[in-house]
Amino acid sequence: MKHQKHISNSNKEKGWLVIVDLVGDLNEDAWNMLYCSCKQLIPSTSKIIIANRSAKIIEFGTTQALNMKCLSLEASWYFFKTIAFGSTDPKMHPRFAHVAMEIAKLLDGGLIGLNTVACLLRDNFDICFWCKVLDFLTKLVQNLVSKFGVHPFDLMNQNKPVHLSRMANPFEYLVFYCEYQRYSHEEVPKIRLDDVVYGSFKARGKSEFLAWISPIPPYYSYVVTCEVRELKRRAAKRKRST
Repeated sequence: MKHQKHISNSNKEKGWLVIVDLVGDLNEDAWNMLYCSCKQLIPSTSKIIIANRSAKIIEFGTTQALNMKCLSLEASWYFFKTIAFGSTDPKMHPRFAHVAMEIAKLLDGGLIGLNTVACLLRDNFDICFWCKVLDFLTKLVQNLVSKFGVHPFDLMNQNKPVHLSRMANPFEYLVFYCEYQRYSHEEVPKIRLDDVVYGSFKARGKSEFLAWISPIPPYYSYVVTCEVRELKRRAAKRKRST
């Protein structure tokens, strides 16, 4: 709205496309204020698109909602292998290709997860390490699905707390709280999330970690808030003296 005075008179009657990308939930009062402002300041032929991870925004729409789904298995595998193998033909490394395909299936089409793990494998082109990552992710997903009945990435996409294991340190775990975007000019954490989950980086307490930087405009950085905790070890039972 602040740039409206710079628009030529010939363009004022043309319809606008307003896209609102919500970080959190949208309440009715905030929506009414935005909607009334739009009705007064932009042409009646304009359209407003609201994007949000929560299904609550459906009630504010005047048309049927469009659900953006994760990548299909075929698309996610193409995306994953392109990053993990680069210019190398996966057929030249059948063992690596088999492990990579199993990992891609476990990531369930999540774009950030596919990109993060694929970059990790690319930088550690070792079959033992790849198998270790596969074993780690298999146990992690199976454990969370058995507890909550849904894939852990489904919970993370809804910004719900999720307990994640650490591959390098089985006596510590991460509590995932939320993920949000930052613009390209904003400062981001120096510690990457994959260094904490898959590496031996020492961290303790609640902090922000860099999950991914998008390579396409507007070059958002995706930052997560997590807390590193130590597992409570059961004390050995003392033997009774006879």
